[in-house]
Amino acid sequence: MKTQNVSISNSDKIAFISNLSTMLEAGIPILESIDSLLEGSKGGLKKILETLREDVTQGKRIHFSFAKFPNVFNKVTVNIIKASEESGTLDETLKDLKDIIAKENEFSDKIKSALIYPSVIVIVFIGVLIVILTFVIPKISLVFTRLRVELPLPTKILIFLSDLLLKQTIPVVVGIILVSIGMLFLFKRNKRFFVSVFISLPVVSGLAKEIDLTRFSRSLYLLLNAGIPITGALELAQDVVVKKEIEKAIINSRDAVQSGKKLSEGLKVQKKSIPSIMIKLIEAGEKSGSLEKSMQDISVYFDYQVSKMLATATVLLEPIILVFTAVLIGAMMISVIAPIYGLIGQVGQR
Repeated sequence: MKTQNVSISNSDKIAFISNLSTMLEAGIPILESIDSLLEGSKGGLKKILETLREDVTQGKRIHFSFAKFPNVFNKVTVNIIKASEESGTLDETLKDLKDIIAKENEFSDKIKSALIYPSVIVIVFIGVLIVILTFVIPKISLVFTRLRVELPLPTKILIFLSDLLLKQTIPVVVGIILVSIGMLFLFKRNKRFFVSVFISLPVVSGLAKEIDLTRFSRSLYLLLNAGIPITGALELAQDVVVKKEIEKAIINSRDAVQSGKKLSEGLKVQKKSIPSIMIKLIEAGEKSGSLEKSMQDISVYFDYQVSKMLATATVLLEPIILVFTAVLIGAMMISVIAPIYGLIGQVGQR
């Protein structure tokens, strides 16, 4: 298995970093710590530990091994580990890193939780549609065919889909699988494009911006706390955001810092992308000489803001999705019932 393709769960990553930090803090040698963690490990984690042991045995540092697993350890994490190894604070940095990964995991879980309800509704709707097309429509269409009733267009579409599903089941299933694989392939090839389109949607855009600011401030805190110079920290932190406007603001701020200005001065030019409260907190941190602490406070603030926005969005989304689903199912039922009422009307006239 290539190291570039190795991945592990967030819980495994947290446990690995936490255990390694505890062992190093207790004074256990790095090789002995790795051997202890290797016992009972499996899958991707075992591959990481084996690679780590091999590299450490050859005299290489931990960050060198971590850099081989981009799906597990991003550039920010690798550079934080590198800086901590150079400064001799690896055990403390690992402890901070564990807390940040745990917060990031919790952060991701909040987003996933907000998407669970819409996903369940969509699955239920597809299930109802399949039941109607498989069991209801065939019986109704048989009656309509015998009586030679003129059917409205929606009813004809339902009958066509039902016939297609029942008479061409294998080709339909194969077609759905091929389309799904094709869409997945396109998404992987053009992931950044699809993500940019999604996060530009009216409701999602504001939320994506808050998420970017949370991750940026959290990453910058970690990098600065590890002793990485601010220009290098900004260059690395720009990789954790997805919105172009935030990435551009970070790049421009880095250029401003390189020209001798303060970070707050560089961000003031980007007022449309960066909230004033963030600039004020950074300004206060620069004056007091505790910029990394200000970045930590900013990440906590935006984390709360995102949680609040997600909760509000979920509350608003639930009734909208329910109404939308009810309208679709209602339209299908009307397409079935309307011709029946037409038949009853014809019988009544006779």
